Amino acid sequence: MITHKIKLLLATFLLPAVLHAQSVKKLTLQEAIDLGIANSKNLKLSQNKIDESIARLAVVKDNALPSASASFLYNHAEIPTNTLTIGGGNPIHLPNRADAFVGTAAIQEVIYGGGKYKYAQESTKLLTDVARLDADKNKEEVSYAIINTYFSLFKLMQSKKVVTQNLEAIASQLKQAQRFFEQGIVTKNDVLRFQLQQANVSLTDLEIENNRKIINYNLDILLGLPEDTEVAISESELPLQTVQPLSNYINTAFANRQELQQLDLQNKVADFNIKSIKANTRPTVGVGANLYYINPSGSFIPPSEQFIMPITIGATVSWNVASLWNNKNKIAEAKIQQKEIGLQKDVLSDNVKTELNRNYQNYQLAVKRINVLETSIAQATENDRLLESKYKNNIASATDRIDAETLLYQAKINLELAKADAKLAYYTLLKSTGKITQ
Repeated sequence: MITHKIKLLLATFLLPAVLHAQSVKKLTLQEAIDLGIANSKNLKLSQNKIDESIARLAVVKDNALPSASASFLYNHAEIPTNTLTIGGGNPIHLPNRADAFVGTAAIQEVIYGGGKYKYAQESTKLLTDVARLDADKNKEEVSYAIINTYFSLFKLMQSKKVVTQNLEAIASQLKQAQRFFEQGIVTKNDVLRFQLQQANVSLTDLEIENNRKIINYNLDILLGLPEDTEVAISESELPLQTVQPLSNYINTAFANRQELQQLDLQNKVADFNIKSIKANTRPTVGVGANLYYINPSGSFIPPSEQFIMPITIGATVSWNVASLWNNKNKIAEAKIQQKEIGLQKDVLSDNVKTELNRNYQNYQLAVKRINVLETSIAQATENDRLLESKYKNNIASATDRIDAETLLYQAKINLELAKADAKLAYYTLLKSTGKITQ
């Protein structure tokens, strides 16, 4: 019985730890991107727009199919005055009532409509491709948002790690200062300085933890994870990339940027729009067949030779002659709209070049900053070692010792942040080319 209670007590203490472990998810950057893309509500909305465009294309194709209709009519007439005399001749006697069944069936097909149906189909196909490019652009935006949030969390985790090391070192220094104080080597003020430093760094740790929770929650939302999931960041995600010449990235952007491709497609749509307007000046040719069923016998199934069923076949040619002079301004307007698309592409091309150059220079600066910080860490480490030795020998003051230690750990934090910023700057450069995952 006692053993059972002990097991139950252990289970009670261990269960929260097990549940907590289940809510931690370790992700590499690529795994985070894949998960976010799979669960993105924005991308699902983009896919819905693609489906809508495909459905619209099917409707346009259906418009080119032959049209057909059928109807069946039953008519009943009451004739109270059923005797008719015309010009003093013999009277004509009509029945008191009459019933009739009339049915029609017709099929029509446009043989030539000036190419309007063809141009409508081509335009709708191009607009479907525009929707697909829009979805690709949204995918890039979602990927970049995940990358940005991922590295924000990475920076906080790295900062927290350095701060934890700093707190451990301060705790050791505080014990040493208290020992020196008891031996009369240092004053109480020296001990207080270390305690104040410990409090300040502890506040920094609290702020980092608070920001980590906020960023972690945002990342959970982006990835579609339960909101209480703690994302564990892989530390092997920071290899720096060697950049290619700027011209390579510009060429890649002109080949991949969705906005540029969309403008090319919209230019083609405008071209088909002009052709469609010109098609309005051409005649339309159609053929059709009609079937009529006329049954005045009053019986649903008439006796022999008491119904007729004529069939007609014909062709029609129609031409809105006024379109020859009415369409001139419509074509001019459509050409102006097409020219505007070309000008928009020129402006966007210049913006892409300046954006790429800015992100290219920012990445190179980020890499150089890492090199400088690595040098400063080496210098700060040596300075911290010297002042630690001097403080132990009562040559340096507690203030000098704290300052040296603070500089060292600040340099370490700055280096970790710089590494994450450099990697993010590289992905920002790739985003400018229209393709983050290359």
